[in-house]
Amino acid sequence: TVEAYRGIEQNHEFRRLYNRGKSAVSPYFAIYCRKTGRDYSRLGITTGEAGQRVKRNFVRRRIRALYRTNEAGLQPGYDIVVVARTRAIF
Repeated sequence: TVEAYRGIEQNHEFRRLYNRGKSAVSPYFAIYCRKTGRDYSRLGITTGEAGQRVKRNFVRRRIRALYRTNEAGLQPGYDIVVVARTRAIF
């Protein structure tokens, strides 16, 4: 069976991660994560307003695919937000 996508969708959840989560940055991405009490992890993706919609959606799909491919190797119980910067979109 295909498991339902568990994503971070609410604005207040993104803000909580930005304010209280640990972060790592690169020229292409910023990643925020925070431990939760759940037995699964959730992923949120933001791309900002720069660039064309098609390119932003392509970047989102690639990030989701990378997450799904590597999810088994990650510890469960985290909320993760990936912020794609303008360099990643172009």
